[in-house]
Amino acid sequence: MILLDAASWVLILAGSGFIVAGALGILRFPDVYTRMHAASVIETLGAGTLFAGLMLQAGLSQVTLKLLFILLLFFFTGPVITHALAQAALHAGVKPELEEDRRDRLEDEKTDAAARRDGGRLP
Repeated sequence: MILLDAASWVLILAGSGFIVAGALGILRFPDVYTRMHAASVIETLGAGTLFAGLMLQAGLSQVTLKLLFILLLFFFTGPVITHALAQAALHAGVKPELEEDRRDRLEDEKTDAAARRDGGRLP
């Protein structure tokens, strides 16, 4: 019984830590996309471990079943909502804030790969 209580409290505290870290990420990250990443940490890791700890505390009961249903609701709707929000932001023209634009580097790598494939001739 003491081992079960210790495991549940470890999960509850870990979930609370992930929730606090995700909340700080929402406040500190610069743009919509990185803030959505922080929110996904809250809903998957934070809620998942917190609910797992609560289910251990509840034992085998109807409360555990209700907590499991809520957890499954989070896991199935969270990624869909995050994806829809990211698509809406892209559609609205919100650009991510990057330190460097990596698209040019990708095009340079494609050009280099084509040059190596063609025997060193550039297109």
